[in-house]
Amino acid sequence: MITENASAGEPGPLSGLLVADFSRVLAGPYCTMLLADLGADVIKVESPTGDDTRNWVPPTREGVSTYYLAINRNKRSVVLDLGDDADNVAARELARRADIFVENFKPGGLRRFGLDYETVSAANPAVLYASISGFGAGPGAAVPGYDLIVQAMSGLMSLTGEGDGPPQRAGIALFDVIAGLHAALGILAALHHRAATGEGQHIEISLLSSALSGMVNQTSAYAAGGVVPFRMGNSHPSLFPYEPLPTADGELVVAAGNDAQFRRLCEVLEVPGLADDPRFATNQGRTANREQLRPLLAGRLTQRPAGEWFGALNAAGVPCGPINTVDGGIAVATELGLDPVVIAGEGEAGVPSIRNPITFSATPPSYPLPPPALGEHGAQVRAWLAAPSDRTKNL
Repeated sequence: MITENASAGEPGPLSGLLVADFSRVLAGPYCTMLLADLGADVIKVESPTGDDTRNWVPPTREGVSTYYLAINRNKRSVVLDLGDDADNVAARELARRADIFVENFKPGGLRRFGLDYETVSAANPAVLYASISGFGAGPGAAVPGYDLIVQAMSGLMSLTGEGDGPPQRAGIALFDVIAGLHAALGILAALHHRAATGEGQHIEISLLSSALSGMVNQTSAYAAGGVVPFRMGNSHPSLFPYEPLPTADGELVVAAGNDAQFRRLCEVLEVPGLADDPRFATNQGRTANREQLRPLLAGRLTQRPAGEWFGALNAAGVPCGPINTVDGGIAVATELGLDPVVIAGEGEAGVPSIRNPITFSATPPSYPLPPPALGEHGAQVRAWLAAPSDRTKNL
């Protein structure tokens, strides 16, 4: 497919697949970057003004938005004005040749350009066409699908923050990321189906559906139990201790997820009797009596600094960890041999990036291309699309 990708190390598990990426901002670009990391050839189609995230600053790296850099490596950028006749022809030809088509326009927004699923699949029956929206293609089609709006409307904000404080957003665009992951999962499932049947299909993902799925136990509390959850700060509704607790020099997150871990916690804290106290012997009791148990644990933890407790508790098999800033999180991953930072591209053009989190024993991810400048590969892509070709001919 894309010659530079193919020559950069071993082929990835998705090598040979062409992705027409008509998405922008986060959910779609995150999905297509994951596919690109695994070897798919991704053509990023941008309007003349470019992806919105190119202008989401600060921070920047050499004048380029780090938000944009985070989700657009391993792609080629071509500028196509879908309202221009010649550019529209090129866009439709790209769709005809693509194995995978990803878009996050408002539902129906591509119909006027002849790039909706029905039109694209008529010319390319095997296409896997993934549509990401905020609220689906039905009555919610006209509602703008920004992550923050979905955090509010899904109920997540009602669960986030201190119990006596206002609702809060999550620190990242969580549901955009989850929807991007769901889109990638749907595409891979559809690929398996196509391999068996030859059939393409339309894959639809909405941020709200991804949100309700991703809220797992909290949405299940209502759907299965009739209970409306509420925000509890850093506390867990069904486990204790499972929250930050004070030490001599700051907080340490302690997560005793079962009775055996709680017993080991008590042994390290030199209060073994707490594990046999009828109020605290079971998780149900600890959760019901958390206000009595919390000060007893804190009274011991505040006798030593967090670093000492971290070593002692981990040695005993009690899950715990410090509350780091982002640089600290990357440092810990580095110390643990997870190699969190990779260079996308080569030489002076290379850009530091957080690696794909999946490890393969035979077909690892690769990072041959840095995030592209706007229209950087336009001449190459346009020439390829203009040349006579059947659907399988490579760029």
